[in-house]
Formats: sequence, C-alpha cells, structure tokens
Amino acid sequence: MPTESAWLVLATRNLHKVEELSRILASVGFDDGLTGLDSFPDAPEVPETGLTFADNALLKARAIASCTGLPAVADDSGLCVDALHGMPGVFSARWSGRHGDDRANLELVLGQLADVSERGAQFVCAAALVLPSTPPVTPSATPDISDMSGQRREWTVTGVLAGSLTRKPRGSGGFGYDPIFVPEGSTLTTAELAPEEKDAISHRGRAFRALAPIVAATLNA
Repeated sequence: MPTESAWLVLATRNLHKVEELSRILASVGFDDGLTGLDSFPDAPEVPETGLTFADNALLKARAIASCTGLPAVADDSGLCVDALHGMPGVFSARWSGRHGDDRANLELVLGQLADVSERGAQFVCAAALVLPSTPPVTPSATPDISDMSGQRREWTVTGVLAGSLTRKPRGSGGFGYDPIFVPEGSTLTTAELAPEEKDAISHRGRAFRALAPIVAATLNA
C-alpha cells in the first residue's frame, strides 16, 4: 500500500513511464504525493481494448481509481507512421506480437519502411484523469477530494510530437521507438536527447503538462 501522503496514482508499472511522468508532473509543482502501481501489487492488469489512445487511457484510469480509491492518471501513447496509415498506433507496444518487446517492435517498423522514402511520423499521447467514485479520507496536507460528488469525474487531453523516422536506431536514452524518431526541427533522435530535453518537447510531456492544471484545479476544488 502507498504511504498516507499518496493522493494520486500513476496507473503504470513501467518504470520508465513512472520516472518520466514523475519528472513532468514535478516540473509543474507535483513533486509529492505521487505513487505508481508498484504500491498496489493487487491492482489489475487492464487490457488495452479501446479503439483510440483516449479510450485506453480512460479504461486504465477508471480501473485503477476504482481499485485504489485514489484519483488515477493513466496514459496511452504510441507511434503513428504516415506511410503505414497511422499504424502501429494503439498497437505500438505489441506491434511485433509480443507486448513490450521494444526492440522487436522497432525492427518491425524499420523493416516495413525499408523501401519507403516518406518517413513522416508522430508520437501521440492521450492522458486521462479519473476520480474514484468514493474518495478516501485524505490527510490535511493533501488536496481535498472528499467533496467531489456531483462534479465531473473524468478528463482526457492529447499531446502530439511530429517528426520523422531514421533508417537505423541512434542513441541509448528513452525507450520504445525513441531510437528511430527525430522530432521536427531537430537532428537528434529522442533517444539522443537528455531526459529534460525530451520531456520539454515530448508527446507525453505535452499531454501531462496540459493535464496538470486540471489535476490542480480538480483536486483542490
């Protein structure tokens, strides 16, 4: 279980995402009270059965808010390749058939584009905030979410980073498709950027910075 001071759950067990999302939220003032799903070993694995990134983000946030009794933030993100008609899209994490096999997913995309000169692509992230149906009693130092009945309980935002794909992986940072994605206006892949540089422009950074004021306004309402 999380500590008493936890008031917001990041609905992921992906340590890369926990670190990245914690940095992003900390940069806009949320440096305390966050916890990931490692604090909830019995939390369910939520199938990503939605047709859109927003659908999947809401599915995860709803399930984790219900399970933990805490406000939950979840995201779904992926790579949308112009020449592949927007795919792998919501299938990005399992494009090769094995969920979370970053290397195999990346190599499959490169193979599919081997003879393609058009390399345009976008990273897309949808982030969702869902409040629990029955909020827990929170310590006085945390945002007051005990009187939210009758108010809106779900929000989604989207962040997009446009760019192009390389023909070979470059860089050792980041994860997923970062080693083959060059943001628009840059010559470096997102795997070659420092974490702070990536956060400043990333699709996930843009989505969570857009969500942060909603978190603040809602949980302090």
